[in-house]
Amino acid sequence: MDLNRLAALALLSLVSASAMAADAAERKFIRKGMGEGEVVLKIGKPDHEALHRAVKGQPEEKTWTYFPHARDPQTLTTLRFHAGRVAEVERKIAR
Repeated sequence: MDLNRLAALALLSLVSASAMAADAAERKFIRKGMGEGEVVLKIGKPDHEALHRAVKGQPEEKTWTYFPHARDPQTLTTLRFHAGRVAEVERKIAR
């Protein structure tokens, strides 16, 4: 039983590592108008989320930040959402 769990854990970690590498490469394809779900599907959950406005009856505004990744170590990606759609994509390159 323990051997099966160990094999499953090893397989899961291998799949997770390859998925994270693919996500970093996909960040440059995020565009205005994409929905939150589509962004999460393409590049995963954000490293940081900040809520800017959440007033009942008005569209929610928030930002998602993706920290630099090993495959793109110089780029910080920030997405601003308005009513669940990407309103702005900002990529900061640190040199």
